[in-house]
Amino acid sequence: MHRTLASELPARVGQTVTIAGWAHRHRRLKSVEFLIVRDRTGLAQVVLPPSAVDSVLATLVEESVVEVTGRVTANPAAPSGVELVDASVRVVNPAQPAPLDLYRPTLTASLPTQLDHAGLALRHPARQRVFRAGAAAVRGFRSTLDDLGFVEVHTPKIVASATESGANVFAIDYFGRPAYLAQSPQFYKQTLVGVFERVYEVGPVFRAEPHDTVRHLAQYTSLDVELGFITDHRDVMAALRSVMAGMVAAIDPSFVDTEVPEQIPSVHFVDALAMVGKALGEDLSGEPDLAPAHERWLGEWAKREYGSDFLFVEGFPAAKRPFYTHPDPSRPGYTNGFDLLFRGVELVTGGQRLHRYEDYVAALAARGESPEPYEAYLSVFRHGMPPHGGFAIGLERFLARLTGAANIREVTLFPRDLTRLTP
Repeated sequence: MHRTLASELPARVGQTVTIAGWAHRHRRLKSVEFLIVRDRTGLAQVVLPPSAVDSVLATLVEESVVEVTGRVTANPAAPSGVELVDASVRVVNPAQPAPLDLYRPTLTASLPTQLDHAGLALRHPARQRVFRAGAAAVRGFRSTLDDLGFVEVHTPKIVASATESGANVFAIDYFGRPAYLAQSPQFYKQTLVGVFERVYEVGPVFRAEPHDTVRHLAQYTSLDVELGFITDHRDVMAALRSVMAGMVAAIDPSFVDTEVPEQIPSVHFVDALAMVGKALGEDLSGEPDLAPAHERWLGEWAKREYGSDFLFVEGFPAAKRPFYTHPDPSRPGYTNGFDLLFRGVELVTGGQRLHRYEDYVAALAARGESPEPYEAYLSVFRHGMPPHGGFAIGLERFLARLTGAANIREVTLFPRDLTRLTP
């Protein structure tokens, strides 16, 4: 098909062209019919004479696939300032009436209804725009890391043991043997630091945690990074800052209302708890983690004090970090692990890792665990691994905070959670 896209029409004024897409909306007036055609680039207005109204469009159902040939003419009131006139319409594939009104500026159906009919709801331009922003962010993620000498890798999603001890996993039958869906590529990306030094991966991860909240999913897209030959976790934080800046810069500026500062403010976990406890009138001493209310307060504090939507909280207690997290040599009981908060919600978890085999054995023993289930992972640390660290970004959570979505399912193509396994 020699097809012109909606976005190309302003450059084709005076020419006869063929467009194709979906019948987004049609309005019947007394003597004329307006047909709005939607394609992957936008909307195009078609003006049809009464003869076409009586024949082609009399029974046309919105979302039918159509092909239109007509002459492009200027009209400031039309989408992109042009429209097609003297047009003929061919219905390529007629549609049945849809359960959603996709022509409205916003979808008015409830979120469960939108998710039940995701194949249709995702056609709405506003929904599309979110996922195009997500695709751009991933392009920015990849290009930034490529420029920094990282290698993209693709690791197994079926594994023999849980990535993080004690976490809930999805068990599967692997040819009669027990196996699990991977909670992260953590073990593999650390191993590959010993091969490529700097690696990243974009892929699904699976968490069988019984959360039924607006910020949790059973499957989400993780943007994972690991880099070797670091001094400590601050080198990892610097890499993360570059990645976040690259992701934001790659998105259409009209869609973005945030900036990544040259220096993201940082606060130690102990100091963060002290500030939050004082402000909320609570005794938080000894707390091993940040609650959502604490994250929100810290996000507001970072915005107020530094004008930043981003805030690093570093030095988390060892009790709430995985066994492979490197301890803080200057503060017993704490680690070189960090979170990055984005608008008051944890977006990224990362830190420096252990890199010596004997340290792993000791860390597992301190938790009452045997190294045997992890031996395939631990064995590489017998053979010279550099100091290294990394982080993981949840793509859907990033989009939710970027767009202000009230529920992470709004920015997930086909969500998987406690209750939803289809479509």
